[in-house]
Amino acid sequence: MKAEMKQPAEKPGEMTPTGISFYEKRKKIFAKGVRGYFDNWRIALVLLTQIIFYGGLWLEWNGRQALLLHLVERKFYIFGTVFWPQDVIYLSALLIVSAYGLFLVTAIAGRLFCGYACPQTVYTQLFMWIENWIEGERNARVKLDNEPWTPRKLRIRATKHGLWLLLSLWTGFTLVGYFTPVKELIENVRTNNLGSWEIFWIFFYGGFTYLMAGFMREQVCKYMCPYARFQSVMFDPDTLIVSYDTERGEQRGARKKGVDVKAAGLGDCIDCGLCVQVCPTGIDIRNGLQYECIGCAACIDVCDPVMDKVGLPRGLIRYSTENALAHHMTRQDIFRHIIRPRILLYTAILLLITILTTWFLAHRIPLKVDIIRDRSTLAREADDGQIENIFTLQIMNTEERAHHYKIKVDGLPGVSIAGVDEVDVPAATLQSFMTVIRAQPEAGNKGANPIHFEIVAAENDDIKVREKASFMLP
Repeated sequence: MKAEMKQPAEKPGEMTPTGISFYEKRKKIFAKGVRGYFDNWRIALVLLTQIIFYGGLWLEWNGRQALLLHLVERKFYIFGTVFWPQDVIYLSALLIVSAYGLFLVTAIAGRLFCGYACPQTVYTQLFMWIENWIEGERNARVKLDNEPWTPRKLRIRATKHGLWLLLSLWTGFTLVGYFTPVKELIENVRTNNLGSWEIFWIFFYGGFTYLMAGFMREQVCKYMCPYARFQSVMFDPDTLIVSYDTERGEQRGARKKGVDVKAAGLGDCIDCGLCVQVCPTGIDIRNGLQYECIGCAACIDVCDPVMDKVGLPRGLIRYSTENALAHHMTRQDIFRHIIRPRILLYTAILLLITILTTWFLAHRIPLKVDIIRDRSTLAREADDGQIENIFTLQIMNTEERAHHYKIKVDGLPGVSIAGVDEVDVPAATLQSFMTVIRAQPEAGNKGANPIHFEIVAAENDDIKVREKASFMLP
């Protein structure tokens, strides 16, 4: 008979290896609805961003979709401008401007983007509006969640999730509609002729919208979003953040009407807990700045009316800075401290990149040319004794109107075009053709000699490109 091995008894306060947990168990958050100044701004931005997103693909320009990133044709249509793969520099500039814009906003006022315009926040807000409409306010949702499964609960939950799925799939469809012309996409859906990648992205993006906004919510902000982790690098003591005035609020606690608050040693905070109930990430702002705070200011909107009811000044929770709270700064002092070296540097870089990008975009020549010399026949002698080189010209008309181009060549004495010297290129099209260049054998040195092609639009002399090439002499 084998002796049983007994586990040593735990000492008071000691945790055994089996009791160690590296992850916090999720507590389901039932955020209470709130109305106020900052919530109105959030609603406005949610509506604005979604009107742009859902409505943008239905705009038309010159008989086509105004906003279309056509991957098959490798053309990006942005209203009257057509971008080609060769214009990737503008995409880089856009990403840099967006990054520095985010750095600037964060350095000035913390996580405003997270609280008002981040897609995770926006779609979570949309899903919560549906949830509140179907299940009711916070107390009703808590009660429903604790109820056993009944036909009523099943009907309510099925309705909510059905609407969530419809919104998610429409979101996925809208995203794909920016890469495949939406009218063509609708026809493909109607005829059950969707491509495999279109099906994948509709369900992939729609599925992630459903998962992130419907279930994960604050988990995305707390654990998945990298911005929450490195935001502290962009913060400093003069950054505006949602702040609880500890000096004014503590000692917190409930009080009866007519009680001398000072004699009782109480601060302005009545410890109602509403600031925690409205927080979408479930934190208590009274514990100080936390990386989970997305700066939505819902706690400010709920606290100010409470202060009104108890006859105390507003602003117990407010947008402020660490320096302002520590040194009792006025609003004017706070604004004066916004202008500091970091802000000036971010602003200068942002303005410089924006101005340069705008200037280059405004002066962008809607013509691109690529010249390729035929390498199978480096040089050959014509019947009249001249030396011929064959070139392939790829002329890209990036405007949405056709152009007639004239081709000229120079760089060697007597060099001329013996082949095609004029070409019509339709709107937003790449045209390739071959032409023959001739020169006398004594026009240059043996081997490669530099020449230049000049392609000019017949309708507008300002639309021209000069490209270098090599002419081979035996």
